Amino acid sequence: MSGELVTIFGGSGFIGRVLVQHLAKAGYRVRVAVRRPNSALDVKTFGDLGQVHLSQANVRNKASVEAAIKGADHVINLVGLLSESGAQTFNKIHEKGAGIIAEVAAAENVQSLIHMSAIGADAESESKYGRSKAAGEKLVKENFPNATIIRPSVVFGADDNFFNKFAAMAKLFRILPVICGETKFQPVYVADVADAIIAALGNEDAAGKTYEIGGPKEYTFRELLELVNEVTDQNVPLITIPLKMAYFQAFFLGMLPNPMVTIDQLRLMENDNVPADGALTISDLGVEPIPAEAVIPNYLVHHRPMGQFKTVS
Repeated sequence: MSGELVTIFGGSGFIGRVLVQHLAKAGYRVRVAVRRPNSALDVKTFGDLGQVHLSQANVRNKASVEAAIKGADHVINLVGLLSESGAQTFNKIHEKGAGIIAEVAAAENVQSLIHMSAIGADAESESKYGRSKAAGEKLVKENFPNATIIRPSVVFGADDNFFNKFAAMAKLFRILPVICGETKFQPVYVADVADAIIAALGNEDAAGKTYEIGGPKEYTFRELLELVNEVTDQNVPLITIPLKMAYFQAFFLGMLPNPMVTIDQLRLMENDNVPADGALTISDLGVEPIPAEAVIPNYLVHHRPMGQFKTVS
């Protein structure tokens, strides 16, 4: 596999940046397809000279997708949205964009296609996000039947938008709001996600299969907030927010350019975010996941009142 070319759509994002480094270390050549290459120049340093390069591509534009995939041995689609903004809609990115990538990958006879979806992808979901992810999976399978689907739970790591968000919120507001406190999550480390994707790359046993991947432990949402409190040593109160009030607040927050929470996200939070019983998991790809407690103290330390120094003599 060494020297094969992998095109990654969304390779400059949170998961993508880690995946590029892991692929380069494994000896692959990496083409990072992004909308704004000038904003992602640093990813070229993640490998040896010339091993990682950038390609301008917009998953809504078929011609740019064709240029990005041309000559590739493998294709990975990591592009996704947490909330909609302007032309960047769930329908255009999660569904139509995914379909275009799969269609072009099939036409170019690439060896394998890895498509990043999400736990919660469901055609019957009350969430527009969940429905769009399911529609995207359907189009991918129609165009590239041997595609491997990866559905992660919440992904955490140094640059995540989950633990960092709540740690910053606790520091700023001196409280942590608890919405759907009993909803279950199974956070998975970003490096483990990258390893799982590489394990599926060109793997005939993984072709055409769907994997629901999470870490080694389930937590309720309340337990995750308690973990943030413990790790950051902030000890702020956890305030339960009734769901109806949360929806009311989300209606107005959703109007902001980068909303803290949207109505659609609340709909997702009403359902557990863990691998389904009987689903293929990260262990089926030969990856033993690392627990959150072993990682998050290393990067949430700057949220502590005294930084790395818990006490002052």
